[in-house]
Amino acid sequence: MKTCNTGFFMSPQNFSVNDGDGIRTIIFFAGCPLKCKWCSNPESQSCNNCLVKEYSVEQLLKIIERQEIFYRNSGGGVTFSGGEATLNQDILRKLTNTLYDRAINLAIETSGYFNFEEIKDILEKMDLIFVDIKHMDESKHIIFTGKSNKIILNNINKMNDLNVPIVVRIPVIEGVNADDFNISETAEFVKENIDNPKIELLPYHSFGDEKYEALGIEKPSRAFKTPPVDRLKKLRKLIEEQGVKVVSYS
Repeated sequence: MKTCNTGFFMSPQNFSVNDGDGIRTIIFFAGCPLKCKWCSNPESQSCNNCLVKEYSVEQLLKIIERQEIFYRNSGGGVTFSGGEATLNQDILRKLTNTLYDRAINLAIETSGYFNFEEIKDILEKMDLIFVDIKHMDESKHIIFTGKSNKIILNNINKMNDLNVPIVVRIPVIEGVNADDFNISETAEFVKENIDNPKIELLPYHSFGDEKYEALGIEKPSRAFKTPPVDRLKKLRKLIEEQGVKVVSYS
């Protein structure tokens, strides 16, 4: 079967310490099945804009090879992000298999919106999986992302059987999902569906506004707010009361 050897990406980011253990290179795949109204990487929602570039597998591997010494000395590695990396299964699989054979630590950041059986072999080779839960209420999830959360929640349950550590990330946004009920429901779901349950809270930010300007598209609603520090502390307590560990990679 013929497979693709090139794809569309945002610029890879070296020396990251926020998306897994140690010093990492982040490979940002372009394209995403969700259209989150607060997205901080709007260029990732399309493969046809000025902030996206075409790379081959070989080009990406050369970028990664130059960083290997930093991975080895820090316990770091490569994190696949986006957009949604699982949309380009051919390149993701090639990169994963090559780096796995080199014993490079691998992580993936995913929306969880994919066909599990199609990428199970890829996920099995990860050392860490970050997966978002944007909202537990299906109707609100559709309003804010354009998609139901059913596939995402089902996939989280399936990923638990892979014996790969999972961190559920919540982009915490006032006016969207930062209420006590939603956070408690999310923690309860994580507790019931992940053997070693962990959640990371990611406070909303507007760092992507310049990208919206560069792309000539409307910025996210001003109704989206960053939760105050005291509010985040309360949400953390709610999660811990459910028996879920709160972690931070930022």
